[in-house]
Amino acid sequence: MMKLLIGVAALAALSCLPVMPSQAKDTAAGEGLFQHCAKVRNDDTVRGYDPSLRAPTIKAFKMLFPDARGEPDPSSFATQAHYRCMGGKVMVCFVGANLPCSKINTAKYNPGVTGFCKENPNADLVPAVATGHDSAYAFKCRGGKPVVDGTTWTLDKRGFARKIWTVLTRH
Repeated sequence: MMKLLIGVAALAALSCLPVMPSQAKDTAAGEGLFQHCAKVRNDDTVRGYDPSLRAPTIKAFKMLFPDARGEPDPSSFATQAHYRCMGGKVMVCFVGANLPCSKINTAKYNPGVTGFCKENPNADLVPAVATGHDSAYAFKCRGGKPVVDGTTWTLDKRGFARKIWTVLTRH
């Protein structure tokens, strides 16, 4: 039991970490992200915040979170705003504990869920601490075995959660 709890806790901690920008040399930085996306069309590299995109990033934040009071401070943008290219456009996402800006995990085998179901053989819901926040599926347990019980995210054409990414406009 203790090993399972430690494993589930470790999985939960990892699932809450923000997506880190690519460490590879980023050609987009040299040519500008709008130009890069227009040229390559699709690039699933998740890039960190670019201060030169602050104004359009604020606009996108307000579209995604219309009920938010104010806007994030610059240091919050530095850790929360992430960009990628889809269909020739710059897309932006704001990472949070339950908002994974990474590609969504579409694997139906999930070790965290398997362990949870061994300990909770007939649970009607497997919590995100066991599934990971980036799982495409909701699970339940039947007889100690995981059963897919629905989806958690609607995915875009590139495999990212559709509702947490929006187009970044230049103006």
